[in-house]
Amino acid sequence: MQQLLEFIANHPFLWSAVAAVIAALIANEIWRSLRGDRPLPPSDAVRLINSRDAVVVDVRSAGDFKKGHLLNAINIPLAGITERANEISKNKECTILCYCAMGSTSQQACQRLQKLGYSHVHSLKGGINGWQAAGLPITRK
Repeated sequence: MQQLLEFIANHPFLWSAVAAVIAALIANEIWRSLRGDRPLPPSDAVRLINSRDAVVVDVRSAGDFKKGHLLNAINIPLAGITERANEISKNKECTILCYCAMGSTSQQACQRLQKLGYSHVHSLKGGINGWQAAGLPITRK
């Protein structure tokens, strides 16, 4: 313990940087949870689809969509999400579930849709890879 305290005393800038990074991570997690931006795990996404008739939006490329997607998903790549948002629903109160390959691109799509006024937009945690890892089916039709 004495050596740790001595190390901290000898390297104050290093420990200040570590403390700042930890504080930033904690603040980011608190901010995301307050905003409701937490991606939904596959089990919650299934409940959302079944109970709220969520519109499922695949934001991957058309080629990836053809290789396999969630049942009844519509394909609107991220680059065209703003221009093609009216294809999702004209009702801004509808529930929307966006997904991509691994979960990060769909969060960007959710942010864009929220800026357009859609209030119930969710991202699938882990994307289609997380969906398949949970043992849930995809279709090629």
